[in-house]
Order: sequence, then C-alpha cells, then structure tokens
Amino acid sequence: MENGASLAAVAPPSVAAEALALLERQGATLAVAESLTGGLVAAVLTGVPGASRTFLGSVTAYATDVKRDVLGVGGGLLAVRGAVDPAVAREMAQGVRDLLGARWGLATTGVAGPDPQDGRPVGTVYVAVAGPHGASAAALNLEGDRAAIRAETVSAVLEMLVVALTEAEEAPSGDITANIAGQDTEQHGRL
Repeated sequence: MENGASLAAVAPPSVAAEALALLERQGATLAVAESLTGGLVAAVLTGVPGASRTFLGSVTAYATDVKRDVLGVGGGLLAVRGAVDPAVAREMAQGVRDLLGARWGLATTGVAGPDPQDGRPVGTVYVAVAGPHGASAAALNLEGDRAAIRAETVSAVLEMLVVALTEAEEAPSGDITANIAGQDTEQHGRL
C-alpha cells in the first residue's frame, strides 16, 4: 500500500462488515469492478472474516481495453466519453455483476493522479452500484493525494452499497427500482 497505509485507513472495516452482513442476511452475492482503486475494495472486503459467504470476486480493469473486452463496457461510450464517466461506472458495475453471476455489482473509475485523464481533473471519481433492478452512479469530487483519493473512493462505494442494500431490505418486494435504477448523484467528498 502507498506510504505504508493500512487497509483500515482505506475504509473502516465496519462499513465493509455491514455491507457483507446485509448481503448475507438477504442471501445475496457481490462482485466488484475496480479501476483507480486497483483492488483495494476487494482487499477491504476480504479483510472481513467470513467474506467468502457473499463476496464472489473482482476484476481490476485498469486498462480501458479491459473495461471493454472483459466487463462489456460499450466501445462507443469509451471512445466518446473516456473511461472516467458515470455511464462507464454503471456499465462496469453491471458487467462484473453479469460476468461473475452476482446479485450486486460495484464499480470504481476516476482520476487518482498525479495527472489529469480524459480531460478530467485529479479527484474526479465515479462509483456505481448495480442490482437486480438497475444501476446508479455517484460523482465524487475528491481532494488530496493519490492515496487519499483512492481511500475515499473505497469508503464511498462501500457506503453506497450499504445504502442500496438497506433500501432493498426496507422496500416491498420488487419495489426498489425507483430507488436504484438510473439515479445519479454528485458528491463533494464522501457520500
């Protein structure tokens, strides 16, 4: 890890544990697609004892070609908007969900620095969650160095999952479409 940062500094284990407990209670599974976080989301999840009961695996899709060829992100979308885009994040989350046969998928894509990418400044990040009734993305405008941006991204995507799982648990059966599908938000800092 960069600068000797621990996984606990990347995301509180309690958020990962809460997400995994909600998944287990719902009999659901999770898959993760990561770009700028490079496997940190999966590392935080698998740091929780018993994670294997719900966490299926992940794809670190750092290269744009991997996003397209492995996760099924549209080539036209990538050509027009680049890899740092909310629609790309949604397609990554849905793609890893489909690829690994999970009920829920998460995705991270963005610019951790030190240089801008695809015309987007450092700190521009998109996180997404895909579930049985669609996918949504959130825009994060983060500050700090590369390690801080990546750590905030991990926390944000796990918090987004907890919210989606909580809404799914509280909603009448089949009635979470309005809460999840197509809802994009923008956040400055954490969710």
